[in-house]
Amino acid sequence: MELKRQNFQGVLNILSFNRHFYVFGLVALALIIGSKFVFNWQDSLYWFVVLAFLYGLIMPLLVSAYVYDFSGFYDFDWLKKMNIEDTKDKLNLNINAGFDETSYIIKGILPKSTLQVYDFYNAKQHTEPAIVRARKVSLVYPNTQAINSNAIPLADDSVDNIFLLSAVHEIRRQDEKVQFLKECRRVCKPTGSVIMVEHLRDFPNFAAFTIGFTHFFSKTTWRKAFEEAGFTSFHETKFTPFMSIFNCK
Repeated sequence: MELKRQNFQGVLNILSFNRHFYVFGLVALALIIGSKFVFNWQDSLYWFVVLAFLYGLIMPLLVSAYVYDFSGFYDFDWLKKMNIEDTKDKLNLNINAGFDETSYIIKGILPKSTLQVYDFYNAKQHTEPAIVRARKVSLVYPNTQAINSNAIPLADDSVDNIFLLSAVHEIRRQDEKVQFLKECRRVCKPTGSVIMVEHLRDFPNFAAFTIGFTHFFSKTTWRKAFEEAGFTSFHETKFTPFMSIFNCK
């Protein structure tokens, strides 16, 4: 199956999955503008607040368009450059939180290897409204299996590569992240890799998403989680200033 993304699909996803944020933001902005006719706002303060709200609403969409629609991320040239071996005896995992835009792409790049897809979403633990909405429109790769984040149903040292693409930040608790990564380490072969893509809680993502950057985790947090899980290699490559690709062994 060939996956064709629509024009501006990244921005449309952001608007759809986070519509509660934009509804509240637009209502608040309308109230602020309306209050100008009731209260004696200082002009400089009024325009500062209005422009701050507009920035917070518009900038995430501009950055999302850049990252997801115009940067070429979904061409996956960044993955092709890793020169991952593709043979019939290789087993790769793609693990998501119920929103899957990548499994068909990975299979197209590594057609000879076996690809198993897992979904660790737990409605009681992973309660973000955006991921709940995203699950309703996600493609489901054949034989996708639901798992617990602390148990991957495979033998030790059986997997060549694990892909964690914009998914693991949905695991909010650090101890749960560490346990999940321990499972990834357990099933990975000694020569295997975990390839993770994430936005970070850093200045570029603060500038892009303002308070929304707290949905992500810092590089220090991720490094600590991988180290506690027993990984010895934690290599970061930036894909745009807003996205990081980690290759961990």
